[in-house]
Amino acid sequence: MRAMFLAAGALDQARETAETFGFDWKIFFSQVISFIIVAWVLRQFAYKPILAVLEERRQRIAEGLANAEKIKQQLAEAEQRHAEILGKANAQAQKMIDEAREGAAHVAERKQQEAVAAAEQIMAKAREASAIEHEKTMTELKRELGRLVVDTTAKVTGKVLTSDDQRRLQEEASRQIAS
Repeated sequence: MRAMFLAAGALDQARETAETFGFDWKIFFSQVISFIIVAWVLRQFAYKPILAVLEERRQRIAEGLANAEKIKQQLAEAEQRHAEILGKANAQAQKMIDEAREGAAHVAERKQQEAVAAAEQIMAKAREASAIEHEKTMTELKRELGRLVVDTTAKVTGKVLTSDDQRRLQEEASRQIAS
């Protein structure tokens, strides 16, 4: 029985303290309900869309990095093809020179001089053709790399690039390739 009186006394004392400080249960519960509603609205209409935007941005950055890696790989492949073409051209030029020298050994002095001159012309043409092919390949590679850099930059930054921006990015990419 005594415990009941103590509990009732504590309850009365808590009620008096609440009244002294102006605590009202109705206002308290209405504030709790308002807070829950505001929290739900923020979660539905602010938090989820922000997370979606952040995820989209993360995916675009990952895509940009993948494109950059793809560009590096294509550049390495183009350099390898260029080396192969140059090697084949040099091998063919050397083969032609060897054949010309072999045939010239059986012919008189005058024919030998003509054959050597012809072989040197062939080698010069082969080098010229190789240089032209190299220049064409590098020009094509620079143009493609510039386009890919502009596309990747536009995707990563999310803005439309002006023609001046595109030209500047292509020139920078060309300078880095030339280095």
